[in-house]
Parts: sequence; structure tokens; C-alpha cells
Amino acid sequence: MKPDTRARVSPIEDPSGDAGPLEGLALARRRWMQRWGGPLAAAALGPVRWAAAATGAATAMSASAASAATPATPAGSVWPQRTLRLLVGFPAGTTPDLSARALADALAPALGQAVIVENRPGAGGNLAAEAVARATDDHTLGVVINGNLTTARALYKALAFDPARDLRPLSLLTTSPLVLVTSTGVPEGAAFFEAARASGGRWNYASVGVGSVGHLGIELLRSRLPGLEAQHVPFSGNPQILNALIAGEVQMALVPPGLAMPQVRAARVRAVGITAGGRSVLVPELGTLADAGLSGGLSLEVWTGLVAPAGLSEAAQRRLASTVPDAVRAPVTRQRLFNAGWQAVGTSPEGFEQRVREETSRMAAVIAQRRIQVE
Repeated sequence: MKPDTRARVSPIEDPSGDAGPLEGLALARRRWMQRWGGPLAAAALGPVRWAAAATGAATAMSASAASAATPATPAGSVWPQRTLRLLVGFPAGTTPDLSARALADALAPALGQAVIVENRPGAGGNLAAEAVARATDDHTLGVVINGNLTTARALYKALAFDPARDLRPLSLLTTSPLVLVTSTGVPEGAAFFEAARASGGRWNYASVGVGSVGHLGIELLRSRLPGLEAQHVPFSGNPQILNALIAGEVQMALVPPGLAMPQVRAARVRAVGITAGGRSVLVPELGTLADAGLSGGLSLEVWTGLVAPAGLSEAAQRRLASTVPDAVRAPVTRQRLFNAGWQAVGTSPEGFEQRVREETSRMAAVIAQRRIQVE
């Protein structure tokens, strides 16, 4: 038998196509480089390195899915060990998203790892909150709003997770009061409250949806103003609410200051006061509802908070507890949040947990009394 004198070809360089998909990808890439990048470019990487590059590309494409299945940080290890995911349940450019991105940019240098914001909008932020609750990689966190922690369980009977059991509050990040805004066709100042009591069911009020802070806030106001039986009209967003107020289709609503005040200053709508115990740096020209004549006032804020899966490792909890408050209150971050309509807070986990417990109890009473439920 004659000896085999054919050149030995490595599987990765096999031109027959029998070497498999990974090797085929490497060969195609090499040929492209030979044609367009020149022989030196192709030779510089070589067939084996092209295969490694292909493997890395495939890994990167599946990184998001794989991270949820990666084991948690071993006890005694330094945390974080890799890129962090920060899930937010609202589209890019919304105020919760801006809060998340400011936090991500502040945390990355403090933790020594990249922090990637992922937008997963839907169900008022509950889809993202559920994804955080299900994560087991020890490197997935979430930025949530009030309702995801305080009212979701009471409002959504079919909720797929339990916020109190499945999520760990880490820090209250930002807060903002709301402005009680009215159409120009209703009385101003203290006379507004008298008119509200006498309105019966003739008035309408607006919110961005059933169970939203604006919805529950007006229901709280109704409990303070016997005789006010205003009908709830949900809208898709605050701009639509302001248009309805300007047109006189609704008589009142609770709206964030950044959206309300341009219309107030233009005299298209009126501001009664803010839902806070004192004046706010976000809208210093307005007093509180107590200042306007509402006995006892009304303290109610929208906020964002940082949460993690309940099983977050002790190493991660300690690192975040020592890092997040300072990162949020840093001057650059504080100003960035202010520009987005937020007041920076940055509490301890214990402080945030207490806030969630108190607000959950308060809102659960309103939801039960008014029999509010999201279908």
C-alpha cells in the first residue's frame, strides 16, 4: 500500500466542509479576511484564534439568557465578578429609565464592573420586577417604582411573583411629590376644596391607569373630602391628562411637577399644591395641599428603588449597601437626577424596607376600601 502523501489539514482549515459549523464559520471568516483584509490580516489571527473568536461571539449573543442560569457567587468571593444587569420596566427615556441609567453610570466605577441597563416594559413595570425575582445569577438587579413593591400584590390577583417574598429592597433611590392640578373652570385655592365637596359625582379626575399612584392618590383625597365622588378616567400618559385638563374634560389630576409646571406657568391649568409634608426643591414655588387649605394635607410621592432577588448573596448585599447611597448622592448623580425630575435619596436597605412596609399597608387599605382591582 502506498503511503499517504497528502498534506495533513487541521479540522478547522478543512476545505471539504466536513469539519462542522464552528470550523466552517472560521474558514469563511478567514477567506473574507484574505479577500478584503489582506493575507497579513488573516494570518495575524490564524485559524485557531478565528475559532475562538467565533466561540466568543456565540457566547456574547446568549449572555443575557445564560446569566440567569449562572450559579450565584460562592461564599467568601469578591462581588461583583462580572457585568451587572439592571432591569427597568419602562421604555428608554421615561423617568424610571433615567433614574436607572444615572445609577448605572455611578455604580460602574464604584464597583469596578460594567452595569448594563435593560428595558423590559410591560404591566406597569411588573414584567421586569418578575424577571429580577426569578434571576439566580447574583448579578441581576432592578429599578422599580412604588407599585411594583407596594400595590402589585393587592391589585393583580394573578401576579406571578410575591414582591414581599421574592424581592429584596436595597435602596430608595429617588422621590418626587405630585402636583394636584385642576382645569381653569374650577375655583382656586381653599375654595377648590369646598367646590370639590359640593361636586358630588359631577367631576371627573384623570390618572395614567388603574392602580397608579395618581389614581390611588385621588382616592386618598376623596377620603378626606366627604361629598367628592369624582369619576375616574384613565389615560395613556400624563401629556394626554394635561390636554384633557386644558380642554375641561376632567377637573383634576395628580401630575409630576416637571410635566405640570410648564402648563401652570402658561396659565393653561392651575396648581392647588403638592402632595408632600413640606416644600420640595423640585417645585419650590408651590406650597403643600395643607398650605392650600386641606386639613392634614396629603403626603404621597412617586419613587424609584433598587431591588434584587430575595436570594442575593451576602457578599452582594454588603457591597451594595455600602456603595449605592454614596453613588446616588454624589453631586454629579444628584444633579443628573434633578434634571430628570427626581430628588436623590439613597437610603439603607433597612430604611427602604420600612418605607415599603408602611406604604404597602396604607395603600392596601385604600385598594380594599374602594375595591380597586386590575383585570
